[in-house]
Amino acid sequence: MENTKNDVIEIDLWDLFLALKEKFLVILAAGLLTGCFGCVFTAFAMPSVYTSASSILVITKETTLASLADLQMGSQLTNDYEVMITSRPVLEAVIENLGLDMEYKDLREDIEINNPPDTRILEISVESPSPELSRSIVNELTRIASSFIGDKMEVVPPKVIEEGELPIERTSPVMWKNALLGLFTGILLSAGTVSVMTVMDDTIKTEDDIEKYLGVPTLAAVPDRKDYINEKGKRERQKIRRERIGKK
Repeated sequence: MENTKNDVIEIDLWDLFLALKEKFLVILAAGLLTGCFGCVFTAFAMPSVYTSASSILVITKETTLASLADLQMGSQLTNDYEVMITSRPVLEAVIENLGLDMEYKDLREDIEINNPPDTRILEISVESPSPELSRSIVNELTRIASSFIGDKMEVVPPKVIEEGELPIERTSPVMWKNALLGLFTGILLSAGTVSVMTVMDDTIKTEDDIEKYLGVPTLAAVPDRKDYINEKGKRERQKIRRERIGKK
């Protein structure tokens, strides 16, 4: 019984492979179609997002940091600075100075702060549909946050290392990523559809299917006479046509 079950599983997998092979061009065409749709949707339907970034240096003294304790303290302060940069007073000041039509919570979602490992540097990036606006926001945010941190914590304000530049290329969406996503999605969906149709198809097509599905041997087979009938009709029509020509 175990051998019989294994044989059936192997035959089913082979049939599935043959079905996928037969529909390979259809599956590939479906993938290319969805890939093209992903490109068109990315180019005309998805809004562009631009990112501008600046960086600040966290220090604890006006003099050069030489001791390990000062270095560790500067690294710990970055955690506090991250919270203060995105605090409500700072964001509201940025919105007011630039005349932005948004809430501070919405602006907070567009800000990302990163602290590279083992450094006292904070990288601030801002996303916006406009390249000019993203640069203006990140520079104004950096300026206000530096002054706010120095005032509230009574420390030397963080030093601005690099101001935001005007982004030339959009950050998202990425055309080639969406095209590949559409391609793979189309291939998977079409291959899945073919697989389901193959598995669900229990019709008898050959003599082997009778023994496979019904478990009974084939005693006889009735030949398909369609070709013979069609050929016979064709000969009769040609004969009638020749007779008509002969009479003329």
